[in-house]
Amino acid sequence: MRKLITALVLLSGAAMASGLAQAEHDARHATLYKQPQCGCCTAHADYLRANGFLIDEVEVRQPQAFKEDHGIPREMAGCHTIKVGGYLVEGHVSADLIDRLLDERPDVAGISLPGMPTGSPGMPGPKPEPHQVYSFGDNGIAEYGTQ
Repeated sequence: MRKLITALVLLSGAAMASGLAQAEHDARHATLYKQPQCGCCTAHADYLRANGFLIDEVEVRQPQAFKEDHGIPREMAGCHTIKVGGYLVEGHVSADLIDRLLDERPDVAGISLPGMPTGSPGMPGPKPEPHQVYSFGDNGIAEYGTQ
């Protein structure tokens, strides 16, 4: 009987660990929506993969309409849109800020690095200064962090 209880406890612990690993895997599974043939979008996807994210890439023919359909404010538009963990991530946002978003789970629709700043993850060239990342959603737009 004691061996059976020990075995059940071990199996239960293994199942919990497996469930936690699966939950983390699911949280880091993202879909990146990009224009066809966009090299910097693919470079950002590769950067995120190198930082532990599982990224699916989907081409969209009308990215601005896609962004509008998903409630992304025009001034927050970036090169591509990522859906991850129930959030939208717009543009070349760093992996550490995406992880922060997924860990903190703020009441926002998503975060954005507007435009295509030089030196951001996936964008070539030097980084002349820190890049400001913003949150957006029903409560408006606010500073979220720098990268």
